[in-house]
Amino acid sequence: MSDKKKISLPAKLINGGVAGLVGVTCVFPIDLAKTRLQNQQEKAVYTGMRDCLVKTIRSEGFFGMYRGAAVNLTLVTPEKAIKLAANDIFRHLLSQDGKELSLVREMLAGCGAGTCQVVVTSPMEMLKIQLQDAGRLAAHQQTAVGRDGPAAITHSPPGQPYAAGSSTVPRRPSATAIASDLLRTQGLAGLYKGLGATLLRDVPFSIIYFPLFANINKLGQKPSAEKASFLHSFLSGCVAGSVAAVAVTPLDVLKTRIQTLQKGLGEDTYSGLIDCARKVWSHEGPTAFMKGAGCRALVIAPLFGIAQGVYFIGIGEYILGLF
Repeated sequence: MSDKKKISLPAKLINGGVAGLVGVTCVFPIDLAKTRLQNQQEKAVYTGMRDCLVKTIRSEGFFGMYRGAAVNLTLVTPEKAIKLAANDIFRHLLSQDGKELSLVREMLAGCGAGTCQVVVTSPMEMLKIQLQDAGRLAAHQQTAVGRDGPAAITHSPPGQPYAAGSSTVPRRPSATAIASDLLRTQGLAGLYKGLGATLLRDVPFSIIYFPLFANINKLGQKPSAEKASFLHSFLSGCVAGSVAAVAVTPLDVLKTRIQTLQKGLGEDTYSGLIDCARKVWSHEGPTAFMKGAGCRALVIAPLFGIAQGVYFIGIGEYILGLF
């Protein structure tokens, strides 16, 4: 019975969903700054995270920092639920007679979790990035128009439906409008643009994060207790999340660039992952691969700290116990 309870899928899905909703609500403005900083090419609009958030509030208002949050809040529940539940299920499947998992098996469990989650993560990120980057494009456009005149317009790669047209100010459609355009013109594959890049980011992240979290969290487990304390689980999630986030930042930069459909005047477009990596390296230098690393650590640390804290409290088990 204890094993059954240990891998109760409904409870784990509830825990992951609640944790994702709480975490995203807290850190979304920093995630927006990360996306905008990563999409900047040679002509920068923002000097850093603080400058980005201040300019966003000035030009778009307080809720401008939450542009794209509705997409995240809608899809983060299944995304986080799948990720956390899949890791536990894979750990259970890879365990042998109650023995502790070896590091290799922990990494394999993380790999499985990262692979499962991209079913939701890829379209979620695709839609979120377009909405988050709209403000940067507008600011970039105003600068370009002031310098180069009306000829400065945003552009999209050939065949992309989400184009700026001939206006000098990029339009800001809703997530449903973007999704409808992509589905109509490219089918389901349009929503999964950048799937390979998402896998290349999320699988290594999970391979690093889950074993690191498990081993740090184990340090806070007392012999008499089944779980570590909430505070220790929270801090373990923060540390493991920030380390994994910074480690895969170059892959996150490539994913963000590839999934961004609209580009400002003079900004590079990319035909794939290798083309993107080559152009970023040659036009912006190796440091461009670490753009938004600080923001990413500040997003992922509390996000996964909250996730693991809620997960270990067992809110899902409590809710199911009411029925």
